[in-house]
Amino acid sequence: MDETSPVRQWRVPASLPAVKLVGAALLVALGLLFADGDPVRLALAVLAAALLAVWAVRDLVVPVRLAVDPMGLTVVHGFASRRLLPWSAVEAIAVDRRPRLGLSSETLEIDAGSSLHLFGRYDLGATPEEVAAELRAVRPDTAE
Repeated sequence: MDETSPVRQWRVPASLPAVKLVGAALLVALGLLFADGDPVRLALAVLAAALLAVWAVRDLVVPVRLAVDPMGLTVVHGFASRRLLPWSAVEAIAVDRRPRLGLSSETLEIDAGSSLHLFGRYDLGATPEEVAAELRAVRPDTAE
């Protein structure tokens, strides 16, 4: 990748925050419907809905989870900040596959020595294998 290469970004699919917000609204509606006057049931439904809504807000505030440019990788860090990992700090780019409940899940792992960054399909809007292959292709040879 040369200095004039464009930045490549991977982001949360645009529909995902909307699905989470609809899910939060449904949780509140179900809590109201099935609470039967029990404040604990309603409070649990509202709490779960609030957590789902906060998760959706994060998707709206920081939709780009991973970006690559000539300097290195920019990853989401914490709730809504970003962190640049220079290519020299990136020790490994791998895809972890695990069978779970009859399904296989893939996670992109970026090992930066003192930190490990994990991304799933819904973080990237693409399969972790595709993203890993693209990252390996643009990574400078001197970083290996």
